[in-house]
Amino acid sequence: MPAKLRFHGAAREVTGSMHLIELNGRSVALDCGLNQGRRAEANAKNKSFPRDPAKIDAVILSHAHIDHCGKLPRLVKEGFSGPVYGTPATCDLAAVLLDDSAKIQVEDAEYWNKKRVKRGDDPIEPLYTHEDVEATVRLFRKRDLNMEFEVIPGLRASLHEAGHMLGSSTVSVTIDNGTAGPTRIVYTGDIGRRGLDILRDPAPLPPCDYLICESTYGGRDTSPPEDMTDEFAEIINDTMQRGGKLIIPAFAVGRTQVLVYKYHVMLLEGKIPHHYPLIVDSPLALRATEVFKNHPEVFDREASAFNSLTGDMLRCKHDEYIEDVEQSKALHKRNEPMVILSTSGMCEVGRILHHLKNNVENYKNTILIVGYQAAHTLGRRIVEKQKQIKIFGEMYDLKARVKVLTGFSAHANAAELIEATQPLVGHVKKVFLIHGEVDQQDALAARMREAGFKDVVIPEANQSFELNGANP
Repeated sequence: MPAKLRFHGAAREVTGSMHLIELNGRSVALDCGLNQGRRAEANAKNKSFPRDPAKIDAVILSHAHIDHCGKLPRLVKEGFSGPVYGTPATCDLAAVLLDDSAKIQVEDAEYWNKKRVKRGDDPIEPLYTHEDVEATVRLFRKRDLNMEFEVIPGLRASLHEAGHMLGSSTVSVTIDNGTAGPTRIVYTGDIGRRGLDILRDPAPLPPCDYLICESTYGGRDTSPPEDMTDEFAEIINDTMQRGGKLIIPAFAVGRTQVLVYKYHVMLLEGKIPHHYPLIVDSPLALRATEVFKNHPEVFDREASAFNSLTGDMLRCKHDEYIEDVEQSKALHKRNEPMVILSTSGMCEVGRILHHLKNNVENYKNTILIVGYQAAHTLGRRIVEKQKQIKIFGEMYDLKARVKVLTGFSAHANAAELIEATQPLVGHVKKVFLIHGEVDQQDALAARMREAGFKDVVIPEANQSFELNGANP
């Protein structure tokens, strides 16, 4: 029987990446990500899988962002016991992220159960716990880039530099069809950009018969990464001169480290003053930063040189890394100008909510958005500059300035996606576009057809396709 490809998460949406390769009664998952967005809808999706978890044989992780790995402990909780493959940095970062996610799941359940008890409703269980994370981490199997390994009989895989975040990879899968020749599948994960700080540039996509391609910015142009230094410095200087606070929601893994690195570079170049504090208010970011330091082998040449020059590229004068919650609360009483980096990047959970609550109604302050904001998130409503936003169930007037710097995005934009995939024209039988909102997918599909791809599909959730072998 021919292999099948089943799409489960990140189909016509951005979060919850999970795709299944089914072969001879066995199955391999490409990512297992957490869904984010409307609470009730996300909760339902986070408890569903394309098949019985106990019957999934293995998982291959493209990278450690929570929308790609965050549902793994739930998979394990429901019976999965196979290996989870990823690069060394991906495995190390995922362990940190999942532990933090479990803490949020437990705290979230405790918060809502207090309300449910008062109403006489049954309590809810957290999606998973720290014990589930420990069981998951024991299943991690580290694999270096460009090294082929067997996943299940008849299916081999290799990981290739994706340039999206520390340890991120494109996944290449080869299915053995005997005398009929192999079937080759490439899953892009999230494709990065050339010129991003710290990270190496993405490697060329391997040859394939079927391409599963992300489409986050499939219809958008974003600023070049190298243009960000002057714009970032201008926003910092303007906010500080007005006596305000610069509030930056940033993912604890990847974006926070890039911003600290960029801040450090600007200090040494004299683009910003030395006396404004940079606050990193995220215990998770602190732990992730230590993982970054443990993997200098994936830094690009510029970052390696700067790290050698400074002794620590991720620490600079007047920075403060905050773990204690009381220290975090004390920031609300400090009136001097400062830059605050805090999680989560889409403003859905975490300490950033408290910083927004305390600062959005002051016109001196600036909220700087530096990453993708999914539909129905608080971050998206801020980007849309809605006059009022809801935080912790209360409405607040959005008086602070809102700035968006798209050049910090680690996702390839429309032109970069075409550039990355163009060499595969004439070789790929079918392209599947995933991890994008429908308007972005439609735009990218049109551009890919213009570029010469004959068959471009935007699959729906739980839709499956037969893979009929290699091209002749």
